[in-house]
Amino acid sequence: MGVPVTFVDPSLPTVAAPPSAAAGSFDPETGFADELHRQVTAYVELGIPALLGLDASEFHARLAPPASASLTPAPQSAVDGDAVPFVLVVPGLDVNDLAPAMRRGAKLGVSVIDRVEAPTYQPIVDVPTEPYLLWGIDTGSEFCNVTPETALATLTARRRTPLTIDEGVALTVVRPDMLRPNKCYSLMGSRTGTNQRVPAVWISERRAKLGWCWDRNPHTWLGAASASGRRPL
Repeated sequence: MGVPVTFVDPSLPTVAAPPSAAAGSFDPETGFADELHRQVTAYVELGIPALLGLDASEFHARLAPPASASLTPAPQSAVDGDAVPFVLVVPGLDVNDLAPAMRRGAKLGVSVIDRVEAPTYQPIVDVPTEPYLLWGIDTGSEFCNVTPETALATLTARRRTPLTIDEGVALTVVRPDMLRPNKCYSLMGSRTGTNQRVPAVWISERRAKLGWCWDRNPHTWLGAASASGRRPL
């Protein structure tokens, strides 16, 4: 019997956003300022500002970059199309309320982590408390069929940082194209501290699903996401 999907209020902004709302298409030729503007716009169209009690214009004013903004790309070691230059992360959001914004086409994302357990997944790495950029991301398909425990040790030796549960959801919201069949990702930067559960995002019934897998269990379709670092916005 499958794990039940966590209930979300159908009036939530991330649920009620029109079917056409999506993160838009990523253009690898786009500069930093334009890509950051696209990500901010995706958050607005998918209802995220309302989750924070902000109107869209206020959210845009706070986070949209000046046209002159730039970011030196981080060195990338990602292979097989796994590299993402950066992702805007907005802290303070309930991952279950944000999950519907992980859209694949018109299908809303879902979570199978219940509302009691979700807050227990705390970062094991230092993360900013204000909006920030996660940069030099690698979705980590090289670690498919490798246990999260082993993948984390390898990434730590490379001086890379694992993605947290919030960062993995943010990645899936603004870059839905990176969640691909048999190339999904565990988020080893968040743990409960009381069990061996590792949060992850994968595809189920053609939807993005937030759930968890065991630290010492490998899955052929689940890699391990990491990044070069985090920068305040």
